[in-house]
Amino acid sequence: MEILKTKIALETFVSPLKAIGKKVALVPTMGALHNGHISLIDLAKQSADIIICSIFVNPTQFTDLKDLEKYPRPIEHDLEMLKNAGCDAVFMPSVDEMYPKEEHWHIDLGPAEFLLEGEFRKGHYQGVTQIVKKLFDAVKPDIAMFGQKDFQQVLMIKNMVAHFHLPIQIVTCPIIRESDGLAMSSRNIHLLSLDRENSLVLSKALKFVVAHFNDNSLRKLEESAKALFELIDGVELDYFTIANGDNLQPAQSKNEHHLVALVAAKVGKTRLIDNMIIK
Repeated sequence: MEILKTKIALETFVSPLKAIGKKVALVPTMGALHNGHISLIDLAKQSADIIICSIFVNPTQFTDLKDLEKYPRPIEHDLEMLKNAGCDAVFMPSVDEMYPKEEHWHIDLGPAEFLLEGEFRKGHYQGVTQIVKKLFDAVKPDIAMFGQKDFQQVLMIKNMVAHFHLPIQIVTCPIIRESDGLAMSSRNIHLLSLDRENSLVLSKALKFVVAHFNDNSLRKLEESAKALFELIDGVELDYFTIANGDNLQPAQSKNEHHLVALVAAKVGKTRLIDNMIIK
């Protein structure tokens, strides 16, 4: 497995492979890898010849500097996981490599940018799309893999790809969960034992909505799901919504062709997000 730390080294690795027709997949990450990330690599292998994983904790997408500082960076653990997963190369640039000079970035990501996560983390998706565009420019992948857990992020990246007319296929990969239902996340490491138990309310609320979708109105489903959070001390709900999966606007009808339930909550001191596609 090649470890590449500069864009020049990356280009030297990728260009000959592209020249002979190899299909390249990119799996962008911020490290602190878990089996959810590895599932992206496994799925990428089904569609591409060469798998490149990036590890870069992007400062421009953090709206809270304390969150940036405490973001886990277990690099040796990550490299071992990627090697065992059969990743071909890891791109691990420095901040100076990706941001050699101060720059201004702002593109129109559509109204969905300001909903849900966008309301609580203003400017977050500008930072996300900024770094993903830089990674796309550096790697020039044919396909890029993203996890469904960050549902809104995938939508924003698809909007960015459309904005720049990039010839890159964006693949949304299913959420990987722990045996008790908690969505795998790099942030789970911060959960204390009681928090870990309380965190299950996110997936339980989502499962409730999916299981009872045909039995109740949209409003009743949301009310019942939100009520589950009121029963648990130490959990602060940011939002729970049933939304149109194409634009994240609140669902108006059960007949909409693409519906998703999304939730965000602070469990102890750790903020978690999750979602389930209803249809």
